[in-house]
Amino acid sequence: MLALAVLASLSLALPFILKVLLALACLACAAWGLPRHVLLAHRESVTGLRHDRRGWWLYSQARGWHSVELRRDIIALRSLVVVRYRIGGRGWVRSVCVLPGSLPADAHRRLRVHLRFGRRRWAVPASA
Repeated sequence: MLALAVLASLSLALPFILKVLLALACLACAAWGLPRHVLLAHRESVTGLRHDRRGWWLYSQARGWHSVELRRDIIALRSLVVVRYRIGGRGWVRSVCVLPGSLPADAHRRLRVHLRFGRRRWAVPASA
């Protein structure tokens, strides 16, 4: 994807300096996003998801377990679960992709069922 974005920016009918700036912006975006969202090597990367009677919680090294509010546009398919959430009422909505290989098969199935049919899945989280 990165190579395609850089190629597209270089093939535009723009002055050379703008092409270079666009390519650098693509590379900067990749340098920021890869460790956080793909490699999960950054302290802010979400590496855990749990649910209890108080609501949904995400885990990252930087913040520990913190409560989140799930959004209604979650995708729960057999081959992919995309959890959309908001942290502490902030305006920014984020996403976490949970692939079947990242959980045991039974846990992935229970997550899908709970996200599809759980009664309180959209409830605002209780304070910690």
